[in-house]
Amino acid sequence: MMIDPPIDKLLEITGCKYALVCLASKRVRTLLEKKADMLEETGEHAVTYALREIFSGEIEAGLEE
Repeated sequence: MMIDPPIDKLLEITGCKYALVCLASKRVRTLLEKKADMLEETGEHAVTYALREIFSGEIEAGLEE
């Protein structure tokens, strides 16, 4: 179970589970391609890092209204 960041808050940011998964997976691919060394140094998993970026607002969901 994911505790930090809270899944309900992430869903408020993205609007739905599908959008959250798409946004996170796109960011994870970018992290693994360009910042793999940084992730190894911190010991943090790429998915956790991406979700924290989404939660903090560093990565925008880009929702169209």
